[in-house]
Amino acid sequence: MTQSDSVSGALPAIYTTITRSGQDDIAGEIIHEQLVSVFVNGQEIMTAMCSPIQQDALAVGFLANEGLIASMDEIADLRVCGGGTCVDVWLTHSYFPPRRMILTSGCGGGVTFQDLTQHYPALESTRQIAPERLWKLMDDLNDSARLYSRARGVHTSALSDGEKLLLVAEDVGRHNTLDKLRGQALMQGIDTTGCVLLSTGRVSSEMVTKARHMGAPIVCSRTSPTSLSIGLAQEWNITLVGYLRRNSMNVYAHPERIRREAHQPSSNGRRKEKVAHGANNHADD
Repeated sequence: MTQSDSVSGALPAIYTTITRSGQDDIAGEIIHEQLVSVFVNGQEIMTAMCSPIQQDALAVGFLANEGLIASMDEIADLRVCGGGTCVDVWLTHSYFPPRRMILTSGCGGGVTFQDLTQHYPALESTRQIAPERLWKLMDDLNDSARLYSRARGVHTSALSDGEKLLLVAEDVGRHNTLDKLRGQALMQGIDTTGCVLLSTGRVSSEMVTKARHMGAPIVCSRTSPTSLSIGLAQEWNITLVGYLRRNSMNVYAHPERIRREAHQPSSNGRRKEKVAHGANNHADD
């Protein structure tokens, strides 16, 4: 494997495509997945399956989302080493890792030190957004999924100010994408407070917890939320949108932030019984 392979997030592959009309050998790409370890002050604190791109942002974002750092001023040295398999972070202060680690439901087996049932103050935000804007932002997210367009098999998330995408991250683990966004934001001096998070992956409890730490009052996904993520979003005053597809969406918590533009008609608000999901309404990881 060359350095360019690691940076790209995909590796060359030969595979056979079989259809009813025959078969072909294809020279394409597959998603690169490997273990990446994060060391803080010489101690290993996290090892997870990741896409080996933006490992520095992943480490910084993980530390921030876990509440272990608040700014880049706390980092004395940061370097990716071991052929991209580890990230060394040296802090300006001492560090004692929490004794309890929780395996999350994230693809690739995510980890967190956070108690996902812990109570945090509800977010205070006046952010509102039109559904038309969310549909446009999701289209922009799909257009920005460069690694996915090349090799599939990867999640994409984005940070938005409500008008445009500010940052985009891709990874085999959907939770890793949020850590990468937080890390990029810290490294580039972007305040995530009040921003909108969009993702292609299922929204589980650890995703909403990361959004809460980022101060993001609106979280949107192309697929579904879980019961615990909905409960946390309701408690923390986070608007949770699922199945954000072209021309439709489901709002599971705090729909008051989703305001239609003045010229757009609204429905009568009657509750409808759910029938079957359409062909594009499947629940992805």
